[in-house]
Amino acid sequence: MNFNLNEFLGAIANTLDIIEIELFGMATNHSKRIAYISVKIAYELSLSDEKIFDLVSLAIMHDNGASLKILHDNLKGSVREKINIIESRKEHCSIGEDNLNDFPFLTNPQNIVKYHHEKYDGSGFFGLSKHEIPLMAQIISFADTLDLGFDLNDSLNRDIITAFVKENRNILFSPVLSDEFLKISIHDDFWEALKAENIDYSLIKVTPNFSYELNYNEIHTITKTFSKIIDAKSEYTQSHSSDLTNKLQIMAEFYKMDSIMTLKLSIATDLHDLGKLAISNSILDKPGKLSNEEFNEIKKHPEITKQCLQDIKGFEEITMWASNHHEKLDGSGYPDGLMAKDLDFNSRLIACLDIYQALREERPYRKRMDHVKAMEILKSMVNVGQLDNDIVDDINSVFIEFLNH
Repeated sequence: MNFNLNEFLGAIANTLDIIEIELFGMATNHSKRIAYISVKIAYELSLSDEKIFDLVSLAIMHDNGASLKILHDNLKGSVREKINIIESRKEHCSIGEDNLNDFPFLTNPQNIVKYHHEKYDGSGFFGLSKHEIPLMAQIISFADTLDLGFDLNDSLNRDIITAFVKENRNILFSPVLSDEFLKISIHDDFWEALKAENIDYSLIKVTPNFSYELNYNEIHTITKTFSKIIDAKSEYTQSHSSDLTNKLQIMAEFYKMDSIMTLKLSIATDLHDLGKLAISNSILDKPGKLSNEEFNEIKKHPEITKQCLQDIKGFEEITMWASNHHEKLDGSGYPDGLMAKDLDFNSRLIACLDIYQALREERPYRKRMDHVKAMEILKSMVNVGQLDNDIVDDINSVFIEFLNH
């Protein structure tokens, strides 16, 4: 399909926004400002459009490792203090780099996220200095340092910021990057672009546009990256999306689906819990029964998944299957309370498999169930009209046989 990388990057940015809202109570636009500053510097350095696009992608995703639960346990203080706590933890650099190992960048950049906290004088997490630090990592580090240290949304800080850059030329920052920043920062429109009300449009305006004919296998490579980020959210879901995708592929083979349909459904299962990034771990990892208010929060995640994916052209079916995974045949599901007539076979299949996979996993409020117990629960849901009887029977026969070999 003709896959617009900018549309997918927009979905990534939306996803990171919801992580920020869950962590900080608001979208900080941190990654978008890093991306904008990075692009402006990159244009001054005459980087190619392909490199600039990869730089935007890396800047947007530079804190993707922040979804890991251990990095935001017990965060306290103001939004800026919370951000600085996460940024001070070395793990988010290594985890973020690992998460992007299979991402199909245009120019094959290496170790950019891993080294995005390195400083020119060698005082970063890994002790690299000067030209040991990849250029893209230097650019992102430059922008990141400014945004963590100052309120870039307030153009009244511009003189303080430019003085800071001059003072740290050859210390935190390379002379070249410092000088290029000082050139662009003299313009009022640079500071206007960084304001919260302008940053989305500003970033779109300066990002090169790329559309490619990617096959679904290549797109699946991209979405597997995000299933890892999603699953890292909780210690109880470390492989939920990938295990669900594996089970989906087994069932697709049983139903003799073609390779394209199997890949489209795999992409949907990779991304089905994207919205859970917006749900507090205090709810996801709660050991006891959820209150009505907490359960209502949980119920928002399929709708958030839909909101993040709906602007990607060609993803219409994938978005529908991913966001329907908690719908029930009797209308008791969420987010839309759809009825049997509204739910196609693939939506029904993913819904049944998601429940089966969840029951086979340990959760904070119960132990993992064996196949027999899990099937008892699925059959009880069939009996009250919530799940498709034929699909549940097929899951039972396939995985009984699978477990016996």
